[in-house]
Amino acid sequence: MAKDLSKIAKQKKIKYFLISFVDLFGVLRSKLVPSEAIKEMQKNGAGFAGFATWLDMTPADADMFAIPDPESLIQIPWNKEVGWLASDLWMNGKPVEASPRVMLKKQIHKLEGKNMTLKTGVECEYFLINPEGTSIADKRDLQSKPCYDQSALMRQYDLIKEICDSMIKLGWGPYQNDHEDANGQFEMNWNYTDSLNTADRHVFFKFMVKTIAEKHGLRATFMPKPFENLTGNGCHAHISLWNGNKNLFLDKGDKLGLTRLAYNFLGGILNSAEALSSFFNPSINSYRRIDAPVTTSGATWSPSKISYTGNNRTHMIRIPDPGRFELRLMDGSANPYLLQAGIIAAGIDGMEKKRDPGQPLFINMYTDGDNYPNIKKLPSNLENAIEYLSSSEVLLSAFGEKNITSYIKLKQQELKDFNSKETFSKKEPITEWEKTNTLDC
Repeated sequence: MAKDLSKIAKQKKIKYFLISFVDLFGVLRSKLVPSEAIKEMQKNGAGFAGFATWLDMTPADADMFAIPDPESLIQIPWNKEVGWLASDLWMNGKPVEASPRVMLKKQIHKLEGKNMTLKTGVECEYFLINPEGTSIADKRDLQSKPCYDQSALMRQYDLIKEICDSMIKLGWGPYQNDHEDANGQFEMNWNYTDSLNTADRHVFFKFMVKTIAEKHGLRATFMPKPFENLTGNGCHAHISLWNGNKNLFLDKGDKLGLTRLAYNFLGGILNSAEALSSFFNPSINSYRRIDAPVTTSGATWSPSKISYTGNNRTHMIRIPDPGRFELRLMDGSANPYLLQAGIIAAGIDGMEKKRDPGQPLFINMYTDGDNYPNIKKLPSNLENAIEYLSSSEVLLSAFGEKNITSYIKLKQQELKDFNSKETFSKKEPITEWEKTNTLDC
């Protein structure tokens, strides 16, 4: 039986609820609902006009209702009188098929039919910048190789501690915080869990980081490439498939520690990588991070080609430990729900088609990749990624042609707006359009 949010509000002294959903562009939308009204909202949902968000709707469409998932409830650690809720979108008594959380839950349902659960953890990188978004916040963070710099990390101690303390209170199991490869860049890690829970937490994490940064007089950005000369913001996912307590990816007898099922799953992702880029790298700015020029640190830490390896960070997929693999393609602008949904859809295809990923490459892809001309390259811009998506039989079948068409339609509108004002070139500075539309992604 579902948790009674009205009772929980009284027990936990919650005065208001944020009933939230994420649209196709990854924008977090919410209504603030007093606890006195939550009983009705839990049953029937909070009403929204779909056209007013990035969903493929018109002003003539009926009301859309966000029905909160009580299992997703987070009592906001820095403001305990507010509870945050992830929601599923409904219209005319039916789920809104082309809405991210619904799309993910459908892929999860397919796995459940196979007695499988996808477990994932995400590595979310972000920059701390000035409120204007023009420079990093810490003027003393100047090393050419600043990764793991203790002094720069500890100058942001109060902010990072507040975020980490919040995750501890929420029971997420955070286990490390570090200064990343770029000046002003940080990463925070918490325990892996099932893909829906990870996606909900990913959504809240971004909100939490931005909010707490503002409390401290700063601005946090997950923008893929906010500074030309610095490493961009990735959002790597660590992936494993389970049946109950059994890791279906673990084979201790394999050289890299993976089962044949895991290789097939991995093969499915490799096969659909170009199309998946439209989900995993959904912003125009994303393609400044992929196959980018060398940064001040000496490496971009982002993929350029579709390949896999062992414990080697120059490839799109690495296998750091037995029983899991890391997908390094995604960036900070990725929609948390479409990120997980894309992994499952491609993975299921790989398992069902028994897709062979081929042999891993144990090379430095950055320096030696050109010696392997047959390795497929990732899309060079968002237009290319959308073209791959539009012709992907795998993703069209997994998500439904109508839903993919809705996503493409909105992305093409975005591209049209950009192209009417700017020209995209990796050799030219980041445009004002990119900054205006992506800094707060």
